Amino acid sequence: MIEVDDALQGRVTQDVAAAVGDFVVRRGDGAFAYQLAVVVDDLAMGVAEVVRGADLLGSTPRQVLLADLLGGSPPRYAHVPLVLATDGTRLAKRDAGTTLREQRAAGVEPGRLVDALARMLGLGGGNAPAELLPSFARTRLAGLASVRLPAGGLPDGR
Repeated sequence: MIEVDDALQGRVTQDVAAAVGDFVVRRGDGAFAYQLAVVVDDLAMGVAEVVRGADLLGSTPRQVLLADLLGGSPPRYAHVPLVLATDGTRLAKRDAGTTLREQRAAGVEPGRLVDALARMLGLGGGNAPAELLPSFARTRLAGLASVRLPAGGLPDGR
C-alpha cells in the first residue's frame, strides 16, 4: 500500500499492484516512460516539492513506489485544481488556449487578469497580487479538482 500525503488533496492510499498492476517504465521503442523519467529526474535534481495539476494525482503513488525502489525519498506533493474554460473544457497550452502574450497584445491590462483569477478562487477583487495575498489560504484549494472561469471567461472574452 502506497500513501501520499498531498498538501491540497489530502491523503491518497493506493495498492499499486491491484489498481494498475505492472506498468510500463520503458517503452517498446527503448525510450523510458514518463513515470520512471520524472522520478529519476526529481531524485537527481534533489526536488523536494512538486506542484502540479490534480489530474496527475492518480499517477503519484506509482512515482512514490519507484522512488522507494530506487532508494530515494519522494518529494512532497501539492496537486492544484485544473483551470477549466466556461464550457467546462480543460485549459491547456496544447489546446491553443490563450497566452499572456496574446492577452497583452489584445490590450488586456495585467491587473484585469489577476482580478479574474482571484475571483475564480473566491479571493474577491484586486489588481495586485500583494493585495490578494492576505486573503489567500491554501485550504481554499483543498480537495478541489478544478475551478471554472467565470461567465464571460478571461477579460478578452475567452
